[in-house]
Amino acid sequence: MMSESNQRLLKARLPHSKASGFPHFLLIGALALACGLPTNADAKGRCVTDPGTVLAAKQIGKASWYGPGFHGKKTASGAPFNQNQLTAAHQRLPLGTKARVTNLSNGKAVEVTINDRGPYGGGRIIDLSYAAARRLAINGVGRVSIETLP
Repeated sequence: MMSESNQRLLKARLPHSKASGFPHFLLIGALALACGLPTNADAKGRCVTDPGTVLAAKQIGKASWYGPGFHGKKTASGAPFNQNQLTAAHQRLPLGTKARVTNLSNGKAVEVTINDRGPYGGGRIIDLSYAAARRLAINGVGRVSIETLP
């Protein structure tokens, strides 16, 4: 909810004449597309077709792994990082989310729990624990698909 002063500022910057700007719903839709969110997403970014149905979100991109240098250190979830567990770091998926990660070069898949944030750089979409990367046969960086699970 906006305060009155914020509403006045918004009106001053975005006049509501018919000749200016886009209707609000088009602007919001354009912003959702620009952010890479599905236009039919719920508050947690999951795709929905109707209020009772949640579809799995899917992402494709580069994955890397992290291990010994972070073993035992605190993750974003508060738990210590264990390189031997099937976990992963993702920038936007909620902590605790279960996801199936599939190596697109060999078809191997693993189920991981998102318990940390990252990766930050290199155009990667997920950082896998050492154990998860080993199951997928990823030695450095690999191309993967990520599918959230219910």
